[in-house]
Amino acid sequence: MARALRWLAAVLALAGIAAAHAQGGRVPQPALEVDKSTTCVAPPEIMRRTHMNMLKHRRDRTVHEGVRGGDEALTRCIECHASRTTGAAIGARDTFCQSCHDYVGVKLDCFDCHQGRPGAVARSR
Repeated sequence: MARALRWLAAVLALAGIAAAHAQGGRVPQPALEVDKSTTCVAPPEIMRRTHMNMLKHRRDRTVHEGVRGGDEALTRCIECHASRTTGAAIGARDTFCQSCHDYVGVKLDCFDCHQGRPGAVARSR
């Protein structure tokens, strides 16, 4: 009897997950509006898994060696990933960085120091 109840609970849970996916799920899908006129430093499947490591490595090179600019700079990311309507990559559920981080449940802390708009000046501490 207990085995049948566990099986029934599993089936009901899977049915609930399938129903949530059919209705779009409880978590909104990320808004992935990207400037297609340029190419990213890596394919999307690599960026999804490793962009945080690339940014940390870049941060360390900038802080310790004074290296600024280039393809892996955060400012270049913002230039391509900022919304065409708002001009920002953060601050709303329909912005690129914010929507992806909300989707996966990860705190977005790059912009505690850096501006989320292209051409904006970073605030000083």
